[in-house]
Amino acid sequence: MSEEKIGTDQLITHIIKGIEEVKGQDIQILDLREIENTVCDYFIICNGTSNTQVNAIVNSIQKIVSKSLKEKPWHVEGSDNAEWVLIDYVHVVVHVFQRHIREFYDIEGLWGDAKVVTIETTY
Repeated sequence: MSEEKIGTDQLITHIIKGIEEVKGQDIQILDLREIENTVCDYFIICNGTSNTQVNAIVNSIQKIVSKSLKEKPWHVEGSDNAEWVLIDYVHVVVHVFQRHIREFYDIEGLWGDAKVVTIETTY
């Protein structure tokens, strides 16, 4: 297994942990590797119930990834209004939405050819 693969798998695991720490909802991983001309290998999509929870999810992800893997995102966008925050870790892009914004933009529908893994949560 290549170093990049191990690194990406670890990154995804820690991102999911960060989402779960603050009870992010409807977590899905979209595997984009089989699709041509994509900007990254994976999207991780989740939602929160308010802008406060969206920001809490974003902060939790960044804290856990930074502490565990010493990785910082290449770019973060949307924190000001916290309706849709994008965290770009280059190979993995995280989308944290408020539910109504997620339903409106329907990222999963736009990337319908992607393999989708739904993460079951226990809360």
